Amino acid sequence: MERLDAREEIDTLVGTSFAAFDNRSGASPDLARLLLCFADKAVIAHGSDSNVQLFTAAEFALPRIELLTGGNLLDFHESETQSTTQIFGSIASRSSRYRKSGLLNGSPYAGAGSKFFQLVALESGWRISSLAWIDDEA
Repeated sequence: MERLDAREEIDTLVGTSFAAFDNRSGASPDLARLLLCFADKAVIAHGSDSNVQLFTAAEFALPRIELLTGGNLLDFHESETQSTTQIFGSIASRSSRYRKSGLLNGSPYAGAGSKFFQLVALESGWRISSLAWIDDEA
């Protein structure tokens, strides 16, 4: 199978990472698909005004999957709304704006924020080596 060019492959990878937590129409979040988006030693950081939390890909994903499969957060969808990608050989950087929405405990839930991806080209294809995100203030 012919490989996509780097930008197309990165676009697909980032789209897959956003789509992994979609539970609309009864879909189940896909942990295996999400973990394949990340390099083995990837780091995920969630920033807020008061602190930063660091996670492995599994530590980041598991509580979110539990929330999405436990019935408290329904019809959830998160998508990229804007992005800028810079590619330098086998490394790349992408800044993204995103929005999310669903029903949390029966009430409308929505938000937006920024994500910053660092990506690397491995033998298996492009992977996320680090991801940092911050939600906009409500």
